[in-house]
Amino acid sequence: MVSFYPGPSRVYDDIPRYVAAAHRKGILSMNHRSEEFMDLCRTTVSLLRKKLSIPDSHEIYFATSATECWEVIAQSVVDKESIHIFNGAFGEKWFEYTKKLKPQSTAVTFEPETVLHPADLVFKTGDVICITQNETSNGTQVSGHIIASIKELNPDHLVAVDATSSMAGIELNFESADIWFASVQKCFGLPAGLALLVCSSRAVERFTKLGERSHYNSLAFVRDMMVKHQTNCTPNVLGIYLLMRVLKKLPPIVRVGKEVQNRAAAWSKFFRKGKRLSFLTRNKDVRSFTVMAITGNGEHISLIKRKAKKEGLLLGDGYGALRQTSFRIANFPALRKAEVRQLMKFLRKYL
Repeated sequence: MVSFYPGPSRVYDDIPRYVAAAHRKGILSMNHRSEEFMDLCRTTVSLLRKKLSIPDSHEIYFATSATECWEVIAQSVVDKESIHIFNGAFGEKWFEYTKKLKPQSTAVTFEPETVLHPADLVFKTGDVICITQNETSNGTQVSGHIIASIKELNPDHLVAVDATSSMAGIELNFESADIWFASVQKCFGLPAGLALLVCSSRAVERFTKLGERSHYNSLAFVRDMMVKHQTNCTPNVLGIYLLMRVLKKLPPIVRVGKEVQNRAAAWSKFFRKGKRLSFLTRNKDVRSFTVMAITGNGEHISLIKRKAKKEGLLLGDGYGALRQTSFRIANFPALRKAEVRQLMKFLRKYL
């Protein structure tokens, strides 16, 4: 079964071999306070900087999931009020969860087809602006230059970005925001259970000043350990090892990103011919490069998903209210060209 589900999705072909190597080398029972783990941590962070172009001004921490990062940011970085800019279900979930911890937080919603205008997003209140860069539920994205402009127009705010479905799939300008986070079960081509949190020096200064240490995953405590190349709690050592092995083999993100965008362009051309299927998001200027959301008649969509599964092709369900009238296709780097061609060949008769 080839999984085109937009997370967890297809893992890289070498993962089984890496897991076997981890067992053989004793990684599965590695002590997370040992010199061996600190070397693994140090190497992995160095590779992340090199392959994803993460600047030295930003520190890298490990978490269990992107949703844990929502909590960590709310409790350790937001002082009183965060402002959440979103157009879909995952951005809304981030806002709703933050509001439980910081009740004064507010939402700025916009339509999926809308291109954001940074000049309309200048805030006099709040201290953290939260943006969902890639909205997995509806296949939209906020471009990097818009995020950079929002940050420039709000110099007193920190900008936090959910890049769960795009980090390691497209090139991100990490200097254009203060906090970035993502899980590894999407563009990293890895099993679930690990996430990355990337924080600028301004973000570090903020959470250090706030001094929130009431939780085991408080960022101040996380940082205390990571400066020693350790983690605050027993981490997913296997996940970190697999990440390190995958990063060693991956080309730089500039090259990966070009391949992903070229494939996204091929999908765009493919669905332009469709009479029964089309992109859920018609505006190509806001369409995601990494998650394709496709819509059509409910019965037709159901038939396609059922037939695809019989062909060994797992399509992603539509999300939430869009479940019955759409499906989603991951456009993640781990998917092979032959597999994409196979899916296109299958879908051609349903266009």
